[in-house]
Amino acid sequence: MVKIAWHPLFAYPLPEGHRFPMLKYELIPEQLLHQGFISRRNLFAPDKLCEDVILLTHENEYWQQLKNLTLPAKEQRRIGFPLTEQLVEREIRIAQGTIDGAIYAKQFGIAFNVAGGTHHAGSNWGEGFCLLNDQAIAANYLLNNGFASRILIIDLDVHQGNGTAEIFNGEPRVFTFSMHGDKNFPFRKEQSDLDIALQDGTEDEMYLNKLNSCFPLLLKHNPDFVFYLSGVDVLKSDNLGKLGLSKSACLERDRMVLQFCKNNSLPVQVSMGGGYSPDIKDIVDAHCNTFKVGIDIFE
Repeated sequence: MVKIAWHPLFAYPLPEGHRFPMLKYELIPEQLLHQGFISRRNLFAPDKLCEDVILLTHENEYWQQLKNLTLPAKEQRRIGFPLTEQLVEREIRIAQGTIDGAIYAKQFGIAFNVAGGTHHAGSNWGEGFCLLNDQAIAANYLLNNGFASRILIIDLDVHQGNGTAEIFNGEPRVFTFSMHGDKNFPFRKEQSDLDIALQDGTEDEMYLNKLNSCFPLLLKHNPDFVFYLSGVDVLKSDNLGKLGLSKSACLERDRMVLQFCKNNSLPVQVSMGGGYSPDIKDIVDAHCNTFKVGIDIFE
């Protein structure tokens, strides 16, 4: 059975004026339920992540500043919204949901987090709406507890996974792959194991061809587990993306990645990442397509 992490805090309302589309986290499971692709049995509510697990990935001083709401104002501005107790709890539940999803993926082949993909959080910083790096935390949890020995992180959000790259710099057991907009946030990139930088306006055929050419390189890492960040800010309609993908190409991207995992018997945990199209329906539809194709391939 495909398991999906969701919690009411995922849709926690931000202060008025913030553009981050929190509503999508409520609408994604509702749409999947309404259309009959999942039932309530597929959904699970993650608990709070324990501190010891956080500290496998993030530095103690940074975590204490988050926990105690003492992060300097400059660092809060870097994140993009003011720090609150609810936002910190939201982030630790997201990360626990990704860990739980990874364990479910080992059992069922695939699992999802309605939220997550907080790849701009580094070992001692938050940035770009990301406080804690959920997939990095889950990867370290798997490695530390013997659930995986070689991990592949496929990051196809339009923004480079700079935090993930920094966290795993020099870690041979984790291969980080990011295909992203070259002239887009973050403007100071970190070095992934494989970075594919795309020009503004890159369209369907070129994007999919570049992605397809990467799979043989990714397989050389000999992974036994995959984390996939499936941001839909690659859409042409996205306010922050600058690429030119159609919704059908975004769906095909997901199919290619998840079929690659299935064909190579690689369990995969999927976090949703970004999506900032002006019409919330475009965001939700594209995210729901990720769930639908994953369920189709693995069930």
